[in-house]
Amino acid sequence: MSDSKSDPRYTMGRSEGETERLIQQSQLYEAVTLRFFQEAGLVSGMRVLDVGSGAGDVAMAAAELVGAEGEVVGVDVNAAILETAQARVSELGFENIQFIAGDARTLDVGGDFDAVVGRLVLMYMSDPAEALKQLTRHLRPGGVVAFQEVDFTPYVSISRSDTPLMNKLVEWGIAVFQHSGAHTEMGMDLHRTFLDAGLSAPVLHFVAPLGGAESWAGYDFIANAFRSLVPLMEEFGIATAEEVDVDTLSDRIREETRVSKRPLLLPPHVTAWARLET
Repeated sequence: MSDSKSDPRYTMGRSEGETERLIQQSQLYEAVTLRFFQEAGLVSGMRVLDVGSGAGDVAMAAAELVGAEGEVVGVDVNAAILETAQARVSELGFENIQFIAGDARTLDVGGDFDAVVGRLVLMYMSDPAEALKQLTRHLRPGGVVAFQEVDFTPYVSISRSDTPLMNKLVEWGIAVFQHSGAHTEMGMDLHRTFLDAGLSAPVLHFVAPLGGAESWAGYDFIANAFRSLVPLMEEFGIATAEEVDVDTLSDRIREETRVSKRPLLLPPHVTAWARLET
């Protein structure tokens, strides 16, 4: 069975700034994830396993849907970030969420969950199909399997001569994820992954935040993403911190969007869900 030792490196690194970026990411994709979970059938009273909880945003989205009668158990290999997650859910008054540090593929958390969910986690697992097979062991018959994953390939088709900065950022971004071993086409691979894990063909949707207003948070999000990526970009020889110039990046992206009148596309996500056979 795959484990964390053979997994790709977490491309975004582990830092306070990266934790803040994860929270910002959740704000931009929150509506997508909530709609996804509602469509997948998360309802009041369910017990949900959240894989790769990070700063706790996905766990909180699930907790809103399962209510006080339900429960969310969030698991992450990074014990430090779970301290942040616990502090956040406590501050916001959630009493139906608990966090456990460890690898959900091997951790003994029982097999009585109604749903197993995750966002941007399978892309960092060495064998996503085997991982999904192991994760479904925690489900009751008829349980929901619901994962939301990025896919960078559509970026190649939107390259335009009037957006040279974004073209270069896309090139650098895809390169660093590929060098780290992450699955850059995980979104489109979800269909195959579900089938290879012995699940039925999932219900799929392709979604991506898109914006061009001057005050849109997407510019800062991209800049903060590259702030997290720069260390590995330099390690892999892709680009230097001086070339990226993170401190001015948000303003430069905003200005390119204004001049080109082309909206900024954030990383596209694919959502996939299916139910175990009863």
